[in-house]
Amino acid sequence: MIPRPPHAQRCFFVCLVVLPLITHAGPNMQDGLWEITMAMEMPGMPYAIPPTKHTQCLNTKNNIPQQHGGASQADCKMLSNRAVGDTVTWAMQCRSPGKSMMDMEGKITYSGDSFDGVTIMSMQGAGKAMKTTQRMSGRRLGPCKG
Repeated sequence: MIPRPPHAQRCFFVCLVVLPLITHAGPNMQDGLWEITMAMEMPGMPYAIPPTKHTQCLNTKNNIPQQHGGASQADCKMLSNRAVGDTVTWAMQCRSPGKSMMDMEGKITYSGDSFDGVTIMSMQGAGKAMKTTQRMSGRRLGPCKG
């Protein structure tokens, strides 16, 4: 048996471990128009807030559903956005001068033409602090229009 040079073993290891990571371009999701259902949970609320639905075009580069009814995107800064396998995680910080602050952390897992996820929001404004959980699910409706 002929001994292999050490660099050949390293090359084999790199090819075995790194190449599958490079070829996986993102989560198992289909680009297109998605219907997104969001249900807000707020501790201390005497009644459940009805879920809301909206549609949004999502793709592998824009794979985070937008929060509707929250702070304006101009006041928000994405701190992290990471996809590992079929799961996308992110952290966002929103600030309004003299008004309120909101920190969000989210996580969704795609399954081709559907997803499930959760966003935790911590808000502070007017001397009050509040934490909410937003559960979401999505389903692909078809291609984006226009």
